[in-house]
Amino acid sequence: MNLKKAYFIVFLVLLVDQVSKIYVKTHFLLHEEVKVFNWFKILFIENEGMAWGVELPGIYGKLILTTFRIIAVGCIGYWLHSSYKNKASNILLVAIALILAGAFGNIIDSVFYGRIFNDSTYEVATLFSDKPYGSWFYGKVVDMFYFPIIQDAQFPDWLPIWGGKHFTFFNAIFNVADVAISTGVGILIVFNKKAFSK
Repeated sequence: MNLKKAYFIVFLVLLVDQVSKIYVKTHFLLHEEVKVFNWFKILFIENEGMAWGVELPGIYGKLILTTFRIIAVGCIGYWLHSSYKNKASNILLVAIALILAGAFGNIIDSVFYGRIFNDSTYEVATLFSDKPYGSWFYGKVVDMFYFPIIQDAQFPDWLPIWGGKHFTFFNAIFNVADVAISTGVGILIVFNKKAFSK
């Protein structure tokens, strides 16, 4: 695989990621949902950009997170380029391209969305709004895919700690960029020997 094909994967994932996010942001109110199936919903939420909605404390937490992500994307881009130069396997190049695209997709939200969208809490957001909800580097990441495969189930009473408590599986809400990162990491784990065979 050449670098053009790897960059095409990055471009394609970024395009699908941003089109889906912009569509949801400009057509849904925050926390609005559409049920596709009982086990699949489009549910619009926003988070500060870390996995599972975790936030760094303090007024500079978001800025630190976004800066770290930009540096990380630079390092992943360098990893892709050097892997190609070292004639790495196609499996490794695809995995890195997916991780790079996913990380870059969420960075776009973090860097730009605060300045190009208004708040989605009480009205559907407008692209290139004259009343942006935040500033540069302080945008929120848009998530929308929700797969509550098992809903409102209950742990058995005899189970320590969680016994009798209700739960939903799978409870995470994510986006195309998250899927790309998870797929890339999954490829590296499952096909580890083939990915690093050279």
